[in-house]
Amino acid sequence: MPKIPLQWLAESVDLVDGHTAVDVAAALAKVGLEEEGIEGGGVSGPLVLGRVMSLVKETASNGKTVNYCRVDVGEHNDPAGPGHKPDNKEDYPSSKGIVCGAHNFHEGDWVVCILPGGVLPGNFQIGGRKTYGHWSDGMICSAKELALGEDHDGIIVLASPSGESEVTYPGLVSEDQLVAGASAISLLGLDEETLEINVTPDRGYSFSVRGVAREYSHSTGQVFRDPAAIEVTGARTADALAEGVFEVAIEDDAPIRGTVGCDRFAARVLRGFNPAAESPSWMKRRLDQAGMRPISLAVDVTNYVMLELGHPLHAYDLDKVVEPIVVRRAVKGEVLKTLDDVDRILSTEDLMVTDSAGGRGARPIGMGGVMGGAETEVSASTVDVLLEAAHWDPITIARTSRRHRLGSEASRRYERGVDTQLAPVAIERALTLMQEFGGGEIDDYWLDIDNTVAPSSIAMDVAYPSLIVGVEYTPDEVVAALELVGCSVDRDAESLLVTPPTWRPDLQEPVNLVEEVARLEGYDDLPSVLPVAPPGRGLTHSQRVRRSIARTLAESGLTEVLTYPFMSETRLDELGVPDVDARRDVVRLANPLSAEQPFMRTTMLATLVDAVKVNLGRGEQDVAVYELGRAYQAKNIGVLPTVDNTDGGIQPHEVEALNEALPGQPRRVAGIMAGNRVRAGWNGHATAWDWTDALAAVDRVVAAAGGSVVVTQGSRMPWHPGRGATYWLESGEFVAHAGELHPKVCERFGLPACTVAFEIVLDDLIASTEGAIQAAEPVSQQVLAKEDFAFVVASDVAAGDLVRVIRNAGGSVVQDARVFDVYTGEQVGEGKKSLAVNVVMRAPDHTLSADEVLAVREAIIGAAEAEFGAVLR
Repeated sequence: MPKIPLQWLAESVDLVDGHTAVDVAAALAKVGLEEEGIEGGGVSGPLVLGRVMSLVKETASNGKTVNYCRVDVGEHNDPAGPGHKPDNKEDYPSSKGIVCGAHNFHEGDWVVCILPGGVLPGNFQIGGRKTYGHWSDGMICSAKELALGEDHDGIIVLASPSGESEVTYPGLVSEDQLVAGASAISLLGLDEETLEINVTPDRGYSFSVRGVAREYSHSTGQVFRDPAAIEVTGARTADALAEGVFEVAIEDDAPIRGTVGCDRFAARVLRGFNPAAESPSWMKRRLDQAGMRPISLAVDVTNYVMLELGHPLHAYDLDKVVEPIVVRRAVKGEVLKTLDDVDRILSTEDLMVTDSAGGRGARPIGMGGVMGGAETEVSASTVDVLLEAAHWDPITIARTSRRHRLGSEASRRYERGVDTQLAPVAIERALTLMQEFGGGEIDDYWLDIDNTVAPSSIAMDVAYPSLIVGVEYTPDEVVAALELVGCSVDRDAESLLVTPPTWRPDLQEPVNLVEEVARLEGYDDLPSVLPVAPPGRGLTHSQRVRRSIARTLAESGLTEVLTYPFMSETRLDELGVPDVDARRDVVRLANPLSAEQPFMRTTMLATLVDAVKVNLGRGEQDVAVYELGRAYQAKNIGVLPTVDNTDGGIQPHEVEALNEALPGQPRRVAGIMAGNRVRAGWNGHATAWDWTDALAAVDRVVAAAGGSVVVTQGSRMPWHPGRGATYWLESGEFVAHAGELHPKVCERFGLPACTVAFEIVLDDLIASTEGAIQAAEPVSQQVLAKEDFAFVVASDVAAGDLVRVIRNAGGSVVQDARVFDVYTGEQVGEGKKSLAVNVVMRAPDHTLSADEVLAVREAIIGAAEAEFGAVLR
C-alpha cells in the first residue's frame, strides 16, 4: 500500500495548521482512505554526527571480525567510559568507544551514532554495554536500523575525507554541517512522518501523492495544487512514422473481451544524459520513505514521478533498442528475461513491448504494464534515454501479473486504472528532472499514439442519492459533491448527466456517483438507525439449529475455525477422492485470488485440513477443530439471467432466477481431531481421539438438530474403509461420513496417525425437522430395570442394526440400549462375534413386574434370532 511522506504531501495541498500524522489520517478516513500505519518520528534521544578517530580490527573468539572505534561525538564525549581502559586514551582523550561489526568505513569518516538513552524505531532502547571485550557506548547506525531503507550491509557514511569509503547519501551534508555531536535527526529527515494508507481496488488514483492530496483537499477544504498542472514542451505527433520520432506500432490482434490492450503509447528521447550523475539526496530520502530503494538517477526519477503523479514510466537505453517498437500479444512459448533476471515463458494473453532486433517486433523487451526486460534496461553506460508512458488495459495487466506471480508497482496501478490523459505530463516531468540533475537535451518532437476514449456520461436522477443512502441531499449538494470529485455535470430539471474525470475509471454507474456524494458529504454524518424487528419474528429454524450445532461441538471440546473456501487442483488427489466421484464436480474460479487455488472446495475437509496443519506446525500436539460453512458443486451452474435494476432494485422472481443459476452450495459442518482427547496428567495416561469419537460427534449434531438417522458400516475416501460409518436420513438422503482418516491421507498431510474426522450435510437434516414439535417428556419416577444380553451373530452384522432390532422388539418400555462389549475368538467360532448389549427398561406409570421384564427379554431374544440368527450365550 502507498506510503505518503507528509512533507511531500504538503507540496500539493495545504495541510491544516498544527497538524499531526494522526490528524491527516483521520481526515483521509473521512473520505474513505483508511490508515495502515504511521512511520517516522520513531527515533528519539541523542542521534548525532560522529567522526571516527581510530579503528582497530579485532577477531573475536567466534571468528567474527569487529571494529573497536573511538568516535568524536562532540559535547557527548567521555574521556573514559565506565568499564574500559582504551589504549589510545592519551591520543584521543575526548571520544566515545563503540564496537561496530560493519566494514564499509575507515578512520576519518563521518558517521551517524546513537548514544545511550536513545531509542530506535520499534522502541529499541540503546544503552552502554560490554561486548567483545570492550565497553560500547551506543552504536553506529545503518540505514535499516534508522528505518531509512532496507540496506543493512554497512553503516551510513555521510562523508569520507580520505575518499576510501563510499558515501551513502552524496550531497546530503555540506562541509559546514559536519559538526561532531550535532543532531542527525532533522538532517536525515527522521523527524518527518510517513502515512501508509489502504487503497481499495476502485481507488487506484490514490496510489500517488497527487491522488491523496486531492482527497485530503476534499476532506478539509484545503487548497489543492495539482502537480500534473505543468506545460508539456516540444511538438506532439501522433504519426508513428513521423520524422524525428522513434517509430512505434500497436498491433494487438487478440484483444481480451474485445478491448485493445494498449490504447495510448507516448515516448520521448533524452540525449547526452550523464549516467554517472547522482540522484539528489532529497529524492533518495523520499523514495526511501515511500518504501522504494534508490538505484540510479534515471530509475529513481521514473519511480519518483510514478509516486508523485500515479503514472508508471519505463526507461530504455536507446542504443539497445531497434526501431520500430511493436506492442503485440506474445507468441506461445516466447521467453522474456525481466529486470529481476528471471526467464519467463509467455502466454498468448500477455501483452508485450517488442523491438525489431531480428525482424519487425521479433524481440520481447518488456512485459507491458508489469515489468521491463533486462536486455534494454538503462545502465551505467546509458547516455541516450527513451522514456515510455503508456496506458494499458487493466484486465490484461491483472491477468499477466497473476499468471507470472509478478506483482510490481506498475501493475498495481495499471490494474486499478490510471489517468488516460497523464502520459505526456509524466514524461515531461521525468525528463525535466533527469535533465536538471543529469544533463542532456530533450528531443523537440515526441510521439503520442492516443486511441483512448473519453469517459461515458452517466444519467442519474438528482434524488437518487437520497433514495439509496436514506439521507436528504439537496440538488445543489449533489451537484457540488460531484463537481468537487472532478465530474462535469449537466443539469436538466431533476435529471443529471454526469461525465467522470479521466482519473476515475471506477465511476461507471449511478450507484458509484451515490457513493461519492455520501463520502464527500461525510460518512460521519450518516445517522445510525437501528432497524425495528417486526413482531412475531426472530431466528429462522435453520439459524437456531446451526447455533445449537455450533454450541454442541464447542461444548464437546472442539474449537471453531474459519477457512477460505479455495483449494488447489491437487487437493482432491491428496485426499484420495476417486476420479468418478461427485466431489470431482468442481467450480473453477475465473479470477482466483491465488493461481495456486483456482477451485472452490467440494468438501469441507479440503480446507479444514490446512487449519490443522498450521496448528501442528506451530507446536500444538492435540488439535480438535470444526467449521460451519459451505461446499460447492458445479452441476447447478446455469446462465445468469438479465435483471433490470433501473428502478432502484430487483424483483423477487429475479432473485430466485439468480439463485437458481448459482453453483450448488449446501451448508455443512466438518471436524478434524488429532492427537489426544485427554492429555496425560497426574491421575492417568493420555486418551487419544478414537474413530468412535467422530461418530459420537455426528450423533451429538443429529441430536442437536432433533433429527433421526440410519447408520451403515463403512465409509469412503478420505476415511479408513473399516473404521468409519455413513449416516442417512430415514427417507434415504445422505447425511454424513465419520471415522478415522485413511493412513495414506494422514501421511500426505503430515497428520498424526489415527486422526479422525467427520463431515455432515446440514440442509436436508435441518429441513427434516422443520415444523416438528418436540414434545417434552415428564421425568419418570419409576424404578429402572436392566438386562444384559450377549448374542453370537455373524461377523458382518452391524452392532447398530442389532440395537435397532432390540429397541423395536422391546417397544416403549425400552428406554436405552447400547453395546458395551464385542468379542471374537475361538469360543464363538470362526466368522462369528459376540455383541454384549445393555438394555434399560422403565414404564412411565408403574414399576415393571418380573413377568413384564421376562416378556420383554423373550421378545428381544426372539427378534434377534429371527432377524440375524442370533444365539444367546
